[in-house]
Amino acid sequence: MELQGKKINFLGDSITEGCGTSGEACRFTNLIAAKTGALCRNYGICATRIARQAIPSDNPRNDLHFPGRVPEMDADADIVVVFGGTNDYGHGDAPIGGMADRTLDTFYGACHTLCRALIERYPASAVVIATPLHRLDEGNPCGSCKKQPVAPLIDYVRIIRQVAEYYGLPVMDLYATSGLQPEIPLIQERYVPDGLHPNDAGHVILADKMIAFLRTL
Repeated sequence: MELQGKKINFLGDSITEGCGTSGEACRFTNLIAAKTGALCRNYGICATRIARQAIPSDNPRNDLHFPGRVPEMDADADIVVVFGGTNDYGHGDAPIGGMADRTLDTFYGACHTLCRALIERYPASAVVIATPLHRLDEGNPCGSCKKQPVAPLIDYVRIIRQVAEYYGLPVMDLYATSGLQPEIPLIQERYVPDGLHPNDAGHVILADKMIAFLRTL
């Protein structure tokens, strides 16, 4: 797909919002716009999850789950990219559930709800589901909140893939293909200093990976 002039909505969390970068111009969404001529709209909100949180966060904005934000995005998008799930792993309290779930209160159910909401709101658009990136603590309790994750990060990645494929939605597998693995000290130092949020150089990698994928649509 030629991206010049296309309207792209990005629904995400702190990585999409640009946490870890030196400014808005360095966010992957703005880099994609600059490199392709697309109109990129950023709907990233820090700390948000795909599934609904049972125990409210201190800041209500952090509990604005992804499915509930779909109606608030501009409806004229040519492409919609969803990039989340890392916070469901890191500090979400929703159980995993099962493939048959269709509620916001399990991760499986929220993924189904999200995909259906996107398909119904954007029936003529390309909807792309991106998997979470690797993170430094993906096999251990969350270092910042001292909480044992409900399941390993790879389980959330697999569920995102499974549910997206159930609806026939393209999966941009950044977990498998980004090259950003902060367990390698050199990669952490250069691209993911805090072990989770890519820096300016990391966002360049994200932008280039996303551009290459979106052009295949």
